[in-house]
Amino acid sequence: MCTENTEADLDRAGMAVGRRSFTALAGAGALAAALPVRAMAGKPVKGRDVTIKTDDGTCDAYFVAPAEGRHPAILVWPDIRGLRPAFRQMADRLAAEGYAVLTVNPFYRWQKSPVVDAANDFNDPAIREKLFGYLKQLTRPIVETDAKAHLAFLDAQKEVDTKRKIGTTGYCMGGAMTIYTAALSPNRVGAAASFHGGGVATDKPDSPHLLIDDTNAGYLFAIADNDDKETPNEKLLLAEVLKPRPQWHEVEVYAGAMHGWCPPDGRAYNEAAAEKAWARMLELFKTELA
Repeated sequence: MCTENTEADLDRAGMAVGRRSFTALAGAGALAAALPVRAMAGKPVKGRDVTIKTDDGTCDAYFVAPAEGRHPAILVWPDIRGLRPAFRQMADRLAAEGYAVLTVNPFYRWQKSPVVDAANDFNDPAIREKLFGYLKQLTRPIVETDAKAHLAFLDAQKEVDTKRKIGTTGYCMGGAMTIYTAALSPNRVGAAASFHGGGVATDKPDSPHLLIDDTNAGYLFAIADNDDKETPNEKLLLAEVLKPRPQWHEVEVYAGAMHGWCPPDGRAYNEAAAEKAWARMLELFKTELA
């Protein structure tokens, strides 16, 4: 999971700290140029910045969907670096596959996005300390407050096909949020995908994975190699709860992929592993949101 241990793992692996996401990839256009060519194929899309009223305030977010028609909706919970150009580009790519995608700023109570940028580098210990402080406050009730508003927002959009179930994805801290979202609205959320999710299955009585039985969603858990070495029991706990369920499910440790390997602006980005995880996510959505 995203801890100082992760940063140490990246250092040992020789992955440069750099400022890759805010110099070489300063904007969405530059980021798009850095993505694989196949990432840009698909339906034409239209995106817009939006605000969502919650019980606790106003959340800033990015919504994008194919330019025509109505489509199943996807709610995206970003990693600890929040809503930023990389996640906007990932949302555009997913929309091009035929989905209406909402990517939210999970830290809106304290700061508008982006919470990291050229002047607020995640590699700065003070910035990391601030963001981990935000994360500690994102308890299950807080996430459920937000998820309720986000799901309602999606269902109110003309681009969303409300006859089809909603999917949700989460990265790093967002992994547990996908389970909370699916448990909050089991009849509406049909698929949940966690990528290098933190704390999704533990021995604690309030572990998120214990809520899976209360959901009707299919699940994908893509686990980082170094996370598995730190918490090897997680995959077993997930497999135990998922195995009896009829819905599509997959738990896999991605050999050689380190925590944070999916977003293309991160130190740990691993294109081959990220593309594999992306393909498995699309398979989940194809099966459970059909």
